[in-house]
Amino acid sequence: MLTELGSKGGCLCEPARKGELRCPLIVRPTSEDVVTGHLFGVLKAINPRWWLPDLLNQALGEERFRRQVFRNLQIELWEKQRRYPRQHLNWSEGATEVDVVITWENPKTTVFIEMKYGSQLSTNTIHNKGSNGFPSNQLIRNARVGLRENGWFQEDVLFNGERRDFVLILLTPTTGNPLVQKYRDSSQLKEAIPDSERLSELPKLPFIGELGYRDVINILKQQRRWFSKPEQNLIDDLERYLQLKLSQLGKANGHGH
Repeated sequence: MLTELGSKGGCLCEPARKGELRCPLIVRPTSEDVVTGHLFGVLKAINPRWWLPDLLNQALGEERFRRQVFRNLQIELWEKQRRYPRQHLNWSEGATEVDVVITWENPKTTVFIEMKYGSQLSTNTIHNKGSNGFPSNQLIRNARVGLRENGWFQEDVLFNGERRDFVLILLTPTTGNPLVQKYRDSSQLKEAIPDSERLSELPKLPFIGELGYRDVINILKQQRRWFSKPEQNLIDDLERYLQLKLSQLGKANGHGH
């Protein structure tokens, strides 16, 4: 983050410049992973009491989560989930990697976050182009996988796993993705999931929402006074960084600020 803000990325060696070498030290302005790492690196370092419920409530459009001490809070990036059971799909599917997984235990809750920066949601996978009668975009895939991982499906086992509350959030530069509104409707959600009759219940609705980068900036600015001075410095740097990324994206798309 500080490298990009200070424009101190340095210069590339000749093999990297020619594309002959993939250098992990290069700051790639279009990388979603870089934005994800910076954003959640800061959020991990500051008190979740003053940002986590606000972000979730903003994303869902409801005052659903309260301020509290989040017991055993974990924030994991790029976490692979179990492979979805082949007998419940009409196509082959690899393991799903979720950009951000947030969990805590009071009450037992899991949040999946799909991050986007310069790209759109993938509309299908190699093995499902939509001809199977079910969509395979990233949002419904994360919803389907998350519901299974958190115990909402009746599984083909003697004892079903422990059920956890589940929330799915799309975090993008700007909000308004039509798939979010579509799948907030439980009937349309179930229509998009094979063998959805195994879903005897769903998490409290709505459990799918979205956030824009400016939503994150505004929430942290609103709550800034409750953080310590070192935390405020991190927040200020993060605000400048997200503003920079929005500006870069606007220029890349031919827009101004």
